[in-house]
Amino acid sequence: MDGTFTDKIHKLDVRVYYEDTDFSGVVYHANYLKFAERGRSSFLRLAGVIHSDLLAHEPPLAFVVRAMNIEFVAPARIDDVLTVETIFTAARGPRLRACQGIRRAGELLWHAEIDAACIDLDGKPRRMPAETVAQMAAWLTEKPPDFTASQRG
Repeated sequence: MDGTFTDKIHKLDVRVYYEDTDFSGVVYHANYLKFAERGRSSFLRLAGVIHSDLLAHEPPLAFVVRAMNIEFVAPARIDDVLTVETIFTAARGPRLRACQGIRRAGELLWHAEIDAACIDLDGKPRRMPAETVAQMAAWLTEKPPDFTASQRG
């Protein structure tokens, strides 16, 4: 349900349903963000970083996406099984950095670089708890994969 790790790459399979597509049966562009969020959240959960635990922290904390650089390479279609690949490259201070790719049978369809921040409920940046940083340390990858259009197929 939460995917698996291969080395330090988290992989989560998702199926494209009718609700994910536009009128032509192609995945609507904004829905790739939902798939990517599921990948990041599942990675964190398996790494021991639980969103509800951060909310129970004093002060309550949460992660927000600060910036995202996206490339749409090829379309996914209804009934496709996609694999969301997620790696984290940094977790220090209030910042988390991730790289993600979405593939269908190995073909790269979409990739993104994500900068996230840990904030309090007033929206102010906060350092991640030391426990969170320690949990993430074992899963960080210094050199992310090169998700480029040349990696198709």
